[in-house]
Amino acid sequence: MPRSNNDKHPLHYVADGDWPEAILAHDAPLSAHCGLLLASDLSRTMRSRKLSLRGLADVACVAHSTVARVLSGEVLPDIGTLTRLEEALDHQLWPGPAAIRASVSARRQVI
Repeated sequence: MPRSNNDKHPLHYVADGDWPEAILAHDAPLSAHCGLLLASDLSRTMRSRKLSLRGLADVACVAHSTVARVLSGEVLPDIGTLTRLEEALDHQLWPGPAAIRASVSARRQVI
């Protein structure tokens, strides 16, 4: 499925560090920042609840490979997948516009 504005996968925009604690390139699109925030929050939430990748995938009714690819920054989840993950975790993963703007601003100041 094509990404909006032909953005590359979020991992493509890593300038320094390891995903999802990386610093993104100064020209990274909003979608990359969203993917970074989402993957970081998903990973943190899974750890805090002691959920394995396959365990979450089973509860959320999504492929474990999809969860792995979201966590690694290889894809952004579609709205259906995001909704199923949020429902399974009873936790909002979508960072929202304000968090994305803050991420862009903070990460651009670092570079």
